[in-house]
Amino acid sequence: MLTTRFVDGAPNWMDLGTPDLDGATAFYTALFGWEYEPGGPETGGYGMFTLDGRTVGGAMTVAEEQSKPSWSVYFQTADADATAQLVRESGGAAAFAPMDVLEFGRMGGFTDRAGAYFGVWQPKLIPGLGVVGDTGSLCWAELCTPDVPAAAAFYHAVFGWESAQVPYPDGGGSYTLIRTSGGGEEAGFGGLVPLEAVPVRAVVGPHWLPYIEVDDCDAAVAEAERLGGRLTREPLEVRGVGTFADVTDPYGAAFAVIKSAPTPAG
Repeated sequence: MLTTRFVDGAPNWMDLGTPDLDGATAFYTALFGWEYEPGGPETGGYGMFTLDGRTVGGAMTVAEEQSKPSWSVYFQTADADATAQLVRESGGAAAFAPMDVLEFGRMGGFTDRAGAYFGVWQPKLIPGLGVVGDTGSLCWAELCTPDVPAAAAFYHAVFGWESAQVPYPDGGGSYTLIRTSGGGEEAGFGGLVPLEAVPVRAVVGPHWLPYIEVDDCDAAVAEAERLGGRLTREPLEVRGVGTFADVTDPYGAAFAVIKSAPTPAG
């Protein structure tokens, strides 16, 4: 379960890189009820999405010739430089070396063995997202990768993640659940899925996909389409999990929306 009691290895930030910051902020504020707080010159224009005053992510302008429009997921580390070394030793690469972000924290960007991009955030003044798991916020992180066992081994070496096979409720295989080290079942925050299992994701290549909690998956998809987004994977209901769908914003950044199933009593 993803919470704001962040521990090392847990998702603690996400941000959007887009060629049209004004258009993208208009889309997400209308879709999720977020507000956008522009960053000043000292942040290079990097701004924050908030929900009821709590930060749900960041956003910045990234030219299309520099990078495809995308959402990036960050994981907590107590030492970004040590994590960078582990990434290199485990077969990954640095997209950019760890750097200080004013007095807020220290960040780095990396790719895993398959080329999926992820970030790390070493907290200082900003511990991470202000809300997760609630409607309109990050609730799950999923890696689409061509080699699930290799990915599990890589991230175990870098973050100490544990993985477990969870059978699908209706049969037909299992899902690779990932969780932070030593936290047990309650520490699960995401999963690893074979890239070829979802053709629309395979086209994108290896990547991390953030899931945003919504009150109604079908309604969220309809609103996203009305606002200029595109449905790329039809809503799918999985017993005990919820109903989810893949969407891109008007500029091509991918994310998923989910109406999670109620947590069993007990």
